Amino acid sequence: MSVHLLVSAGRGPQECAWALARLLRRLEADATRHGLTTQRVQIVPGDRPGTYRSALIRISGAGAEAFAASWTGTLCWQAPSPYRASAGRKNWYVTARPCQVDTPTTTFTEADVDIVACRTGGPGGQHRNKASTAVRATHRPTGLVVVVDTERQFSLNRRIAVQLLRQRVEHGDETARNAATTARWRIHDELVRGNPTRVERPSPSGQETAPPQRAHQRRGRSTGPRSPR
Repeated sequence: MSVHLLVSAGRGPQECAWALARLLRRLEADATRHGLTTQRVQIVPGDRPGTYRSALIRISGAGAEAFAASWTGTLCWQAPSPYRASAGRKNWYVTARPCQVDTPTTTFTEADVDIVACRTGGPGGQHRNKASTAVRATHRPTGLVVVVDTERQFSLNRRIAVQLLRQRVEHGDETARNAATTARWRIHDELVRGNPTRVERPSPSGQETAPPQRAHQRRGRSTGPRSPR
């Protein structure tokens, strides 16, 4: 089981790209603790070294979807700006959304096409009607149907019908790929600042590998260091 998560700083300031890099490391460390693996499929660097405008992450393993859901929404990295000492703002927001990357490709074979002889009307179609030279072709996996009666020979109409079905199947796959790409681009503009679903802060040691700072995940007493809330 695997799921793709797109994390984006949207149109936020350079601090958001800085926050994204810290949140990404925190996410990866959290995934490791849950026995999951992560892969950085695509990274768009920010203007400053070590910062990211966006990151496409593949999360794999049992429970990947539930884990991705826990990191979905508006994420907040709460820390002073490393670039502007006078900035009073300490909350830097990014957005994280599951997205589709691998769209299925339809394998086209003539064995999946049902060919039926039929009759059609229209000018000059009297001979074709009597001889049933028109073709109705159905691609069973997709349900696409074409009717061809441009030729007086059944075999020619059949060939044209199969070619048309192949083209329409390929066009459908391309449309699905374009739709998935468009959906990913829209995520960059969906960032809502405020009311975050998750807030993370630097750990006291300065390492961004501390456990997620969620009160409901801490049960009982812990012998290790605790991240501040």
